[in-house]
Order: sequence, then structure tokens, then C-alpha cells
Amino acid sequence: MGNSTYLDDHGPPPSKMELIKNISTAEQPYLFTRHVHFLNFSRFGGDQPVYINIIRDPVNRFLSNYFFRRFGDWRGEQNHMIRTPSMRQEERYLDINECILENYPECSNPRLFYIIPYFCGQHPRCREPGEWALERAKLNVNENFLLVGILEELEDVLLLLERFLPHYFKGVLSIYKDPEHRKLGNMTVTVRKTVPSPEAVQILYQRMRYEYDFYHYVKEQFHLLKRKFGLKSRISKTSLRPQFFIPTPLETEEPIDDDEQDDEKWLEDIYKR
Repeated sequence: MGNSTYLDDHGPPPSKMELIKNISTAEQPYLFTRHVHFLNFSRFGGDQPVYINIIRDPVNRFLSNYFFRRFGDWRGEQNHMIRTPSMRQEERYLDINECILENYPECSNPRLFYIIPYFCGQHPRCREPGEWALERAKLNVNENFLLVGILEELEDVLLLLERFLPHYFKGVLSIYKDPEHRKLGNMTVTVRKTVPSPEAVQILYQRMRYEYDFYHYVKEQFHLLKRKFGLKSRISKTSLRPQFFIPTPLETEEPIDDDEQDDEKWLEDIYKR
């Protein structure tokens, strides 16, 4: 997870400069995967890497994290491991509805402002829920990311990754669909999750309105990208989403035939950024 060291006002600290240098000079092919807030390498003299990311429905992400911190996944369950041993018992078994309705820190801002800061970057204002961080995050998605996918449409994300970065992702969808991989993946599912009351879910949506603005924007851009490459998007409705409160942007329902040469030129332009 990205830390609280910022770059925009005082320049990069040694740890970030070392990261920039190590990644910029690494022998190719090289894939670096960490929870890191967006870092503009070119601003500090490094070669800008190809950024990719996947996000998920904000409320579902929050609920998964809430229960994972307390109870872990099936791997720990089978091995009788205690997740977060230092957590007090009253906190571990805190009812999710109480946490939300009583406005506990874990269930309110700024703790709920989670996805946007990763895309916004290193500026201190990126941690403050608001329009500034939201718009900067959108700008970075447009200008600095090859692909930002949606977890709810993971197979399409993998198809596009295989298309864009075959040296890294060739055959990835076949691997993902392999029964042995599925078995392993099922072991990482968070256990003991419960669904909050409708009232609590509504409050979560109100508190996470900036996160949902960003999520829907990314989802719309992802569907446009799928459409460009001939993938059909299906309108998926999150079971928890109160449709009367948060409108879903228009989504692509049918593929269109684009000129193949234009598709490749678009991809080349992305790499030149």
C-alpha cells in the first residue's frame, strides 16, 4: 500500500527515487506489482512505465476488506489461523451495521476514500475526499494508464491484457479458466461476510459518492475500450446498489467494427505517452 510520503511539493524522497531508478533500469521484461499511489516517473527523470490496474465496486471492496481484516479467507480458515492477531475481540466482532450507522472511523471518511488516492497520485490533496482528487484521478487514468479494468468483468480485462501486452499475458485467460487455478482462487475468498442493512448500504453510498463517480467513469471508459476492440459489454447490476440513488452511466451493449489499422495506431499512441 502506498505510504504518506508526498512528491509534488518537495521533490521525491530517496526511497521513491530509488524505486524510479530500479524500475527504469530493470532488465526487460519486468513486471512490478505493488499497492503504490501513482508516481510520474518522467517528472523525475525516469522512463515512464506502462501502468495497468483493476478496480472493483467500492462498497463490495469495502465489505470484503472489512471482513478480511477480521476473519481472513478460506486458507486461514482451514488452517485455523487468526487474521490480525493484535485486533481486540470487540473490534473483530463489531457488527457491520453498528460500524456504519454509528459512524465508526473504519466505516466513514477519510477511510472510505480509498480507490481515488491510488490514481490521483502523491499530492497531499489526493487523500482529501473531494472534486480535486477525483478529477486528477480521472486525468491520470486518461493520460497515464494503458488499461484500468473492472474486476466484475475480469475475463474481458484479461482478454485486453493479452491483446495489449502479449509478451506478459499470452494465454492468461486459459490459465485463469483452468480448474486448478479456479480451485486456488476459491481459497482466497473472504469468509464470514454479511450484507449490511439497506439503510447502512444507503449511507455507505452517500459517503462514497466520489468513489462511485470515479468507478462509473472508469467503467464507462473500459466499456468504450471493449467496444473499440469488438467485445460486447453486458449491463451488470451490483446486487447491493440502490439504483434509485446512484444512476449508472450508459454502457456499451453491442460491439462495432472498427478499422484494424486504427486500433493498432491507438495502441501505439498509448505506448508513446
